[in-house]
Amino acid sequence: MLLIASYYFYMNWQPVYALLILLSTLTTYLGAILINDKPEHKKVWIWGSISINISILFLFKYLTFAADSIQHLMDSVGIGIQLPQFTLLLPVGISFYTFQAVGYLIEVYRHDIRAERNFMTYALFVSFFPQLVAGPIERAKNLLPQFHTQHHFNGDHLIAGLKTMVWGYFMKLCIAESVAPYVNAVFNNIGMHGCTSIWLATFFFTFQIFCDFGGYSLIAIGTARCVGFNLMQNFRQPYLARNVKDFWRRWHISLSSWLSDYIYKPLGGSRCSTARHQRNLIITFLVSGFWHGANWTFVAWGAYHGLLQSGLSLKKRYVPAPKQRNPIITIIGVVTTFILMMLGWVLFRANSWTDAMTAYHKMFHPDGAILYNGEGKPAITLSLFMIGLLMLKELRDDGHYNLRFTSNPNLLISGFWTAVLIFIIFLCAHFESGQFIYFQF
Repeated sequence: MLLIASYYFYMNWQPVYALLILLSTLTTYLGAILINDKPEHKKVWIWGSISINISILFLFKYLTFAADSIQHLMDSVGIGIQLPQFTLLLPVGISFYTFQAVGYLIEVYRHDIRAERNFMTYALFVSFFPQLVAGPIERAKNLLPQFHTQHHFNGDHLIAGLKTMVWGYFMKLCIAESVAPYVNAVFNNIGMHGCTSIWLATFFFTFQIFCDFGGYSLIAIGTARCVGFNLMQNFRQPYLARNVKDFWRRWHISLSSWLSDYIYKPLGGSRCSTARHQRNLIITFLVSGFWHGANWTFVAWGAYHGLLQSGLSLKKRYVPAPKQRNPIITIIGVVTTFILMMLGWVLFRANSWTDAMTAYHKMFHPDGAILYNGEGKPAITLSLFMIGLLMLKELRDDGHYNLRFTSNPNLLISGFWTAVLIFIIFLCAHFESGQFIYFQF
Protein backbone atom coordinates (compact mmCIF):
# COMPACT_ATOMS: atom_id res chain seq x y z
CA MET A 1 0.00 0.00 0.00
CA LEU A 2 2.79 2.43 0.86
CA LEU A 3 4.55 1.69 -2.43
CA ILE A 4 1.35 2.34 -4.40
CA ALA A 5 0.76 5.53 -2.40
CA SER A 6 4.32 6.70 -3.06
CA TYR A 7 4.08 6.19 -6.82
CA TYR A 8 0.60 7.74 -6.90
CA PHE A 9 1.96 10.74 -4.99
CA TYR A 10 4.77 11.23 -7.52
CA MET A 11 2.61 10.57 -10.59
CA ASN A 12 0.28 13.40 -9.61
CA TRP A 13 3.04 15.74 -10.80
CA GLN A 14 4.14 14.11 -14.09
CA PRO A 15 3.07 10.45 -14.50
CA VAL A 16 5.62 9.53 -17.17
CA TYR A 17 8.57 10.50 -14.94
CA ALA A 18 7.66 7.72 -12.52
CA LEU A 19 9.40 5.53 -15.11
CA LEU A 20 12.67 7.26 -14.22
CA ILE A 21 12.29 6.29 -10.56
CA LEU A 22 11.49 2.76 -11.65
CA LEU A 23 14.59 2.65 -13.89
CA SER A 24 16.79 3.96 -11.07
CA THR A 25 15.25 1.39 -8.74
CA LEU A 26 15.77 -1.50 -11.16
CA THR A 27 19.39 -0.69 -11.99
CA THR A 28 20.49 -0.25 -8.38
CA TYR A 29 18.45 -3.24 -7.18
CA LEU A 30 20.03 -5.55 -9.77
CA GLY A 31 23.44 -3.95 -9.33
CA ALA A 32 23.40 -4.58 -5.59
CA ILE A 33 22.34 -8.21 -6.02
CA LEU A 34 25.11 -8.81 -8.58
CA ILE A 35 27.64 -7.18 -6.23
CA ASN A 36 26.41 -9.46 -3.45
CA ASP A 37 26.28 -12.68 -5.50
CA LYS A 38 29.17 -12.17 -7.94
CA PRO A 39 31.75 -10.19 -5.93
CA GLU A 40 34.59 -11.07 -8.32
CA HIS A 41 33.13 -8.53 -10.77
CA LYS A 42 31.70 -6.12 -8.24
CA LYS A 43 33.56 -3.10 -9.66
CA VAL A 44 31.88 -3.69 -13.01
CA TRP A 45 28.44 -3.94 -11.40
CA ILE A 46 28.79 -0.85 -9.23
CA TRP A 47 30.28 1.38 -11.90
CA GLY A 48 27.73 0.17 -14.44
CA SER A 49 24.80 0.90 -12.13
CA ILE A 50 26.18 4.25 -10.98
CA SER A 51 26.94 5.27 -14.58
CA ILE A 52 23.35 4.61 -15.66
CA ASN A 53 21.93 6.65 -12.77
CA ILE A 54 24.33 9.55 -13.13
CA SER A 55 23.72 9.58 -16.89
CA ILE A 56 19.97 9.92 -16.32
CA LEU A 57 20.60 12.73 -13.84
CA PHE A 58 22.95 14.46 -16.31
CA LEU A 59 20.50 14.11 -19.20
CA PHE A 60 17.58 15.74 -17.42
CA LYS A 61 19.39 18.19 -15.16
CA TYR A 62 22.69 19.18 -16.75
CA LEU A 63 22.52 18.57 -20.51
CA THR A 64 20.98 21.96 -21.30
CA PHE A 65 23.49 23.68 -19.01
CA ALA A 66 26.41 21.85 -20.65
CA ALA A 67 25.18 22.66 -24.16
CA ASP A 68 24.65 26.35 -23.30
CA SER A 69 28.09 26.59 -21.71
CA ILE A 70 29.79 25.01 -24.74
CA GLN A 71 27.80 27.28 -27.07
CA HIS A 72 28.85 30.36 -25.08
CA LEU A 73 32.50 29.23 -25.17
CA MET A 74 32.40 28.68 -28.94
CA ASP A 75 30.74 32.05 -29.51
CA SER A 76 33.37 33.78 -27.40
CA VAL A 77 36.23 32.37 -29.51
CA GLY A 78 34.46 32.98 -32.81
CA ILE A 79 33.41 29.44 -33.73
CA GLY A 80 30.21 29.85 -35.70
CA ILE A 81 28.56 26.52 -34.94
CA GLN A 82 25.04 26.45 -33.52
CA LEU A 83 24.44 23.53 -31.19
CA PRO A 84 20.93 22.02 -30.97
CA GLN A 85 18.75 23.33 -28.14
CA PHE A 86 17.50 20.96 -25.46
CA THR A 87 14.36 21.59 -23.41
CA LEU A 88 13.76 18.74 -20.98
CA LEU A 89 11.49 19.21 -17.98
CA LEU A 90 13.45 18.60 -14.77
CA PRO A 91 11.87 15.69 -12.84
CA VAL A 92 10.99 16.71 -9.29
CA GLY A 93 13.34 15.23 -6.70
CA ILE A 94 15.63 13.47 -9.19
CA SER A 95 18.80 14.53 -7.34
CA PHE A 96 17.42 13.24 -4.05
CA TYR A 97 16.29 9.77 -5.09
CA THR A 98 19.35 9.29 -7.34
CA PHE A 99 21.73 10.00 -4.44
CA GLN A 100 19.67 7.79 -2.13
CA ALA A 101 19.80 4.85 -4.57
CA VAL A 102 23.51 5.35 -5.30
CA GLY A 103 24.25 5.54 -1.57
CA TYR A 104 22.53 2.17 -1.08
CA LEU A 105 24.62 0.68 -3.86
CA ILE A 106 27.87 1.93 -2.30
CA GLU A 107 26.90 0.55 1.12
CA VAL A 108 26.30 -2.89 -0.42
CA TYR A 109 29.64 -2.64 -2.24
CA ARG A 110 31.38 -1.82 1.06
CA HIS A 111 29.60 -4.71 2.81
CA ASP A 112 27.98 -2.30 5.25
CA ILE A 113 24.62 -3.90 4.41
CA ARG A 114 23.43 -6.89 2.41
CA ALA A 115 21.53 -6.44 -0.82
CA GLU A 116 17.76 -6.24 -0.39
CA ARG A 117 16.15 -9.26 -2.10
CA ASN A 118 12.55 -8.09 -1.97
CA PHE A 119 12.10 -5.77 -4.94
CA MET A 120 8.91 -4.19 -3.56
CA THR A 121 10.64 -3.34 -0.28
CA TYR A 122 13.59 -1.80 -2.07
CA ALA A 123 11.30 0.11 -4.46
CA LEU A 124 9.57 1.60 -1.41
CA PHE A 125 12.94 2.63 0.02
CA VAL A 126 13.73 4.63 -3.14
CA SER A 127 10.24 6.14 -3.52
CA PHE A 128 8.98 6.54 0.07
CA PHE A 129 6.59 9.45 -0.41
CA PRO A 130 7.29 11.72 2.60
CA GLN A 131 10.94 12.28 1.58
CA LEU A 132 10.83 11.41 -2.12
CA VAL A 133 10.91 14.88 -3.68
CA ALA A 134 13.09 16.86 -1.27
CA GLY A 135 14.69 14.54 1.23
CA PRO A 136 16.08 13.87 3.73
CA ILE A 137 18.39 11.64 1.67
CA GLU A 138 17.95 8.50 3.74
CA ARG A 139 20.49 5.76 4.39
CA ALA A 140 19.54 2.18 3.64
CA LYS A 141 20.74 0.91 7.01
CA ASN A 142 18.30 3.30 8.74
CA LEU A 143 15.21 3.09 6.56
CA LEU A 144 15.23 -0.38 4.94
CA PRO A 145 14.98 -2.31 8.26
CA GLN A 146 11.90 -0.26 9.15
CA PHE A 147 10.11 -1.66 6.09
CA HIS A 148 10.65 -5.18 7.45
CA THR A 149 8.90 -4.32 10.71
CA GLN A 150 5.15 -4.45 11.22
CA HIS A 151 3.73 -1.07 12.12
CA HIS A 152 0.55 -0.63 14.12
CA PHE A 153 -1.37 2.51 14.95
CA ASN A 154 0.32 4.45 17.73
CA GLY A 155 -1.39 7.53 19.11
CA ASP A 156 1.82 8.95 20.56
CA HIS A 157 3.57 8.69 17.19
CA LEU A 158 0.60 10.35 15.49
CA ILE A 159 0.57 13.28 17.91
CA ALA A 160 4.35 13.69 17.77
CA GLY A 161 4.26 13.61 13.97
CA LEU A 162 1.46 16.15 13.74
CA LYS A 163 3.26 18.54 16.10
CA THR A 164 6.41 18.28 14.02
CA MET A 165 4.38 18.98 10.88
CA VAL A 166 2.74 22.02 12.48
CA TRP A 167 6.14 23.57 13.15
CA GLY A 168 7.19 22.78 9.58
CA TYR A 169 4.08 24.52 8.23
CA PHE A 170 4.82 27.53 10.44
CA MET A 171 8.33 27.79 9.01
CA LYS A 172 7.11 27.45 5.42
CA LEU A 173 3.85 29.44 5.46
CA CYS A 174 4.55 32.11 8.06
CA ILE A 175 8.23 32.87 7.42
CA ALA A 176 9.45 31.54 4.07
CA GLU A 177 6.39 32.74 2.18
CA SER A 178 6.10 36.05 4.05
CA VAL A 179 9.62 37.13 3.04
CA ALA A 180 9.47 35.67 -0.49
CA PRO A 181 7.77 38.72 -2.14
CA TYR A 182 10.47 41.09 -0.87
CA VAL A 183 13.28 38.70 -1.81
CA ASN A 184 11.86 38.19 -5.31
CA ALA A 185 11.25 41.90 -5.84
CA VAL A 186 14.88 42.71 -5.06
CA PHE A 187 16.74 39.77 -6.63
CA ASN A 188 14.61 39.74 -9.79
CA ASN A 189 15.45 43.40 -10.42
CA ILE A 190 18.78 43.84 -8.66
CA GLY A 191 19.82 46.88 -10.71
CA MET A 192 16.96 48.98 -9.32
CA HIS A 193 17.80 48.39 -5.65
CA GLY A 194 20.44 49.81 -3.37
CA CYS A 195 22.64 48.74 -0.51
CA THR A 196 20.07 48.61 2.30
CA SER A 197 17.35 46.78 0.38
CA ILE A 198 19.83 44.19 -0.96
CA TRP A 199 21.18 43.52 2.52
CA LEU A 200 17.62 43.10 3.84
CA ALA A 201 16.65 40.85 0.93
CA THR A 202 19.76 38.74 1.57
CA PHE A 203 18.91 38.54 5.27
CA PHE A 204 15.36 37.50 4.40
CA PHE A 205 16.54 34.91 1.88
CA THR A 206 18.86 33.47 4.53
CA PHE A 207 15.73 32.61 6.51
CA GLN A 208 13.57 31.87 3.48
CA ILE A 209 15.85 29.06 2.32
CA PHE A 210 16.13 27.66 5.85
CA CYS A 211 12.41 27.83 6.60
CA ASP A 212 11.39 26.57 3.17
CA PHE A 213 13.71 23.57 3.14
CA GLY A 214 13.81 23.02 6.90
CA GLY A 215 10.01 23.33 6.99
CA TYR A 216 9.63 20.69 4.28
CA SER A 217 12.04 18.40 6.12
CA LEU A 218 9.97 18.67 9.30
CA ILE A 219 6.76 18.02 7.36
CA ALA A 220 8.35 14.93 5.79
CA ILE A 221 9.71 13.71 9.14
CA GLY A 222 6.36 14.36 10.82
CA THR A 223 4.39 12.61 8.07
CA ALA A 224 6.63 9.56 8.29
CA ARG A 225 6.33 9.58 12.07
CA CYS A 226 2.53 9.55 11.83
CA VAL A 227 2.69 6.23 9.97
CA GLY A 228 5.37 4.79 12.26
CA PHE A 229 8.66 5.53 10.48
CA ASN A 230 11.67 7.49 11.69
CA LEU A 231 13.53 9.66 9.18
CA MET A 232 16.90 11.23 9.93
CA GLN A 233 17.17 14.80 11.15
CA ASN A 234 18.08 17.23 8.39
CA PHE A 235 18.72 20.48 10.29
CA ARG A 236 20.05 21.24 13.74
CA GLN A 237 20.07 24.97 14.58
CA PRO A 238 22.25 25.89 11.58
CA TYR A 239 22.33 29.63 12.25
CA LEU A 240 23.77 29.04 15.71
CA ALA A 241 26.88 27.40 14.23
CA ARG A 242 30.20 28.59 15.70
CA ASN A 243 32.14 28.27 12.43
CA VAL A 244 31.68 27.18 8.83
CA LYS A 245 32.55 23.55 9.57
CA ASP A 246 30.00 23.50 12.39
CA PHE A 247 27.43 24.98 9.99
CA TRP A 248 27.74 22.01 7.65
CA ARG A 249 27.24 19.63 10.55
CA ARG A 250 23.89 21.33 11.10
CA TRP A 251 22.69 22.25 7.59
CA HIS A 252 21.15 19.69 5.19
CA ILE A 253 22.70 16.98 7.32
CA SER A 254 21.60 14.14 5.03
CA LEU A 255 23.45 15.63 2.04
CA SER A 256 26.46 16.75 4.09
CA SER A 257 26.93 13.27 5.54
CA TRP A 258 26.38 11.68 2.08
CA LEU A 259 29.10 13.85 0.55
CA SER A 260 31.40 13.19 3.49
CA ASP A 261 30.99 9.40 3.31
CA TYR A 262 30.96 8.93 -0.47
CA ILE A 263 33.10 11.81 -1.82
CA TYR A 264 35.28 13.42 0.86
CA LYS A 265 36.51 10.34 2.72
CA PRO A 266 37.19 8.21 -0.39
CA LEU A 267 39.33 11.09 -1.71
CA GLY A 268 41.40 10.82 1.45
CA GLY A 269 39.54 13.13 3.82
CA SER A 270 41.87 14.83 6.25
CA ARG A 271 44.21 11.84 6.64
CA CYS A 272 46.64 13.01 4.00
CA SER A 273 48.95 15.91 3.22
CA THR A 274 47.78 19.47 3.79
CA ALA A 275 47.58 20.17 0.06
CA ARG A 276 45.50 17.06 -0.65
CA HIS A 277 43.23 17.82 2.29
CA GLN A 278 42.46 21.28 0.88
CA ARG A 279 41.85 19.71 -2.53
CA ASN A 280 39.45 17.17 -1.01
CA LEU A 281 37.46 19.90 0.73
CA ILE A 282 37.14 22.03 -2.40
CA ILE A 283 36.18 19.08 -4.63
CA THR A 284 33.51 17.97 -2.15
CA PHE A 285 31.90 21.39 -2.01
CA LEU A 286 32.11 21.85 -5.77
CA VAL A 287 30.10 18.62 -6.05
CA SER A 288 27.66 20.03 -3.49
CA GLY A 289 27.23 23.22 -5.49
CA PHE A 290 26.80 21.36 -8.78
CA TRP A 291 24.29 18.98 -7.14
CA HIS A 292 22.11 21.96 -6.24
CA GLY A 293 21.68 23.30 -9.73
CA ALA A 294 22.85 23.55 -13.32
CA ASN A 295 24.13 27.10 -13.13
CA TRP A 296 27.57 28.62 -12.64
CA THR A 297 26.26 30.54 -9.61
CA PHE A 298 25.72 27.21 -7.80
CA VAL A 299 29.22 26.06 -8.74
CA ALA A 300 30.57 29.37 -7.40
CA TRP A 301 28.51 28.89 -4.22
CA GLY A 302 30.08 25.47 -3.74
CA ALA A 303 33.56 26.87 -4.40
CA TYR A 304 32.90 29.66 -1.88
CA HIS A 305 32.08 27.15 0.85
CA GLY A 306 35.01 24.96 -0.14
CA LEU A 307 37.39 27.89 0.23
CA LEU A 308 35.85 28.80 3.60
CA GLN A 309 36.33 25.22 4.81
CA SER A 310 39.88 25.17 3.47
CA GLY A 311 40.70 28.44 5.22
CA LEU A 312 39.28 27.20 8.52
CA SER A 313 41.23 23.95 8.18
CA LEU A 314 44.50 25.84 7.64
CA LYS A 315 43.72 28.13 10.57
CA LYS A 316 43.16 25.16 12.90
CA ARG A 317 46.35 23.54 11.68
CA TYR A 318 48.57 26.54 12.41
CA VAL A 319 46.65 28.45 15.10
CA PRO A 320 45.98 26.40 18.27
CA ALA A 321 42.44 26.57 19.66
CA PRO A 322 41.96 28.00 23.18
CA LYS A 323 41.78 25.37 25.90
CA GLN A 324 38.60 26.84 27.37
CA ARG A 325 35.58 28.08 25.43
CA ASN A 326 35.03 31.80 25.90
CA PRO A 327 31.36 32.90 25.61
CA ILE A 328 32.37 36.15 23.91
CA ILE A 329 34.47 34.28 21.34
CA THR A 330 31.54 31.91 20.78
CA ILE A 331 29.13 34.80 20.12
CA ILE A 332 31.61 36.42 17.74
CA GLY A 333 32.00 33.09 15.95
CA VAL A 334 28.22 32.65 15.58
CA VAL A 335 27.73 36.19 14.24
CA THR A 336 30.70 35.92 11.87
CA THR A 337 29.51 32.54 10.55
CA PHE A 338 26.00 33.90 10.03
CA ILE A 339 27.32 36.84 7.98
CA LEU A 340 29.52 34.53 5.90
CA MET A 341 26.50 32.30 5.20
CA MET A 342 24.45 35.36 4.21
CA LEU A 343 27.09 36.44 1.72
CA GLY A 344 27.17 32.95 0.25
CA TRP A 345 23.38 32.89 -0.19
CA VAL A 346 23.69 35.80 -2.65
CA LEU A 347 25.33 33.40 -5.12
CA PHE A 348 22.65 30.80 -4.43
CA ARG A 349 19.72 33.17 -5.02
CA ALA A 350 21.03 35.44 -7.79
CA ASN A 351 19.54 34.78 -11.21
CA SER A 352 22.92 35.11 -12.91
CA TRP A 353 26.60 35.67 -12.24
CA THR A 354 26.19 39.32 -13.31
CA ASP A 355 23.36 39.83 -10.82
CA ALA A 356 25.44 38.28 -8.04
CA MET A 357 28.40 40.59 -8.74
CA THR A 358 26.05 43.60 -8.93
CA ALA A 359 24.55 42.65 -5.58
CA TYR A 360 27.97 42.33 -3.93
CA HIS A 361 29.08 45.66 -5.36
CA LYS A 362 26.00 47.46 -4.09
CA MET A 363 26.06 45.76 -0.67
CA PHE A 364 29.43 47.37 0.07
CA HIS A 365 28.67 50.76 -1.48
CA PRO A 366 26.05 52.50 0.73
CA ASP A 367 23.74 54.79 -1.22
CA GLY A 368 21.36 56.02 1.46
CA ALA A 369 18.30 54.56 -0.30
CA ILE A 370 15.24 53.67 1.80
CA LEU A 371 13.82 50.17 1.98
CA TYR A 372 10.23 50.64 0.95
CA ASN A 373 7.50 53.18 1.29
CA GLY A 374 5.20 53.11 4.29
CA GLU A 375 2.94 50.48 2.73
CA GLY A 376 5.63 47.83 2.87
CA LYS A 377 6.86 48.39 6.41
CA PRO A 378 4.13 46.42 8.27
CA ALA A 379 4.93 43.30 6.21
CA ILE A 380 8.66 43.72 6.88
CA THR A 381 8.00 44.22 10.59
CA LEU A 382 5.79 41.12 10.78
CA SER A 383 8.42 39.04 8.95
CA LEU A 384 11.11 40.20 11.36
CA PHE A 385 8.84 39.30 14.28
CA MET A 386 8.28 35.79 12.91
CA ILE A 387 12.02 35.33 12.40
CA GLY A 388 12.50 36.45 16.01
CA LEU A 389 10.08 33.74 17.17
CA LEU A 390 11.98 31.16 15.13
CA MET A 391 15.35 32.12 16.60
CA LEU A 392 13.90 32.17 20.11
CA LYS A 393 12.75 28.60 19.56
CA GLU A 394 16.18 27.70 18.11
CA LEU A 395 17.92 29.09 21.19
CA ARG A 396 15.62 27.20 23.55
CA ASP A 397 15.69 23.94 21.60
CA ASP A 398 18.02 21.07 22.42
CA GLY A 399 19.16 20.74 18.82
CA HIS A 400 16.95 17.76 17.98
CA TYR A 401 13.68 19.50 17.15
CA ASN A 402 11.86 18.10 20.12
CA LEU A 403 9.78 21.29 20.15
CA ARG A 404 9.89 21.55 23.91
CA PHE A 405 7.14 24.11 24.17
CA THR A 406 4.71 21.73 22.39
CA SER A 407 6.15 18.56 23.98
CA ASN A 408 5.61 19.45 27.61
CA PRO A 409 4.69 16.37 29.69
CA ASN A 410 1.66 18.32 30.88
CA LEU A 411 -0.91 17.67 28.14
CA LEU A 412 -2.78 20.88 28.94
CA ILE A 413 0.32 23.07 28.49
CA SER A 414 1.42 21.13 25.42
CA GLY A 415 -2.04 21.43 23.87
CA PHE A 416 -2.20 25.15 24.67
CA TRP A 417 1.10 25.96 22.93
CA THR A 418 0.24 23.78 19.95
CA ALA A 419 -3.08 25.61 19.64
CA VAL A 420 -1.27 28.96 19.83
CA LEU A 421 1.06 27.90 17.02
CA ILE A 422 -1.85 26.74 14.87
CA PHE A 423 -3.64 30.05 15.56
CA ILE A 424 -0.54 31.99 14.43
CA ILE A 425 -0.42 29.90 11.25
CA PHE A 426 -4.04 30.64 10.38
CA LEU A 427 -3.59 34.29 11.27
CA CYS A 428 -0.33 34.98 9.43
CA ALA A 429 0.20 32.19 6.89
CA HIS A 430 0.43 32.80 3.15
CA PHE A 431 -1.69 29.91 1.90
CA GLU A 432 -1.28 30.91 -1.74
CA SER A 433 2.38 29.92 -1.50
CA GLY A 434 4.30 28.35 -4.35
CA GLN A 435 6.22 25.09 -4.38
CA PHE A 436 9.13 24.34 -2.07
CA ILE A 437 12.46 25.73 -3.30
CA TYR A 438 14.25 22.39 -3.12
CA PHE A 439 11.72 20.70 -5.41
CA GLN A 440 13.79 22.10 -8.28
CA PHE A 441 16.88 20.17 -7.14
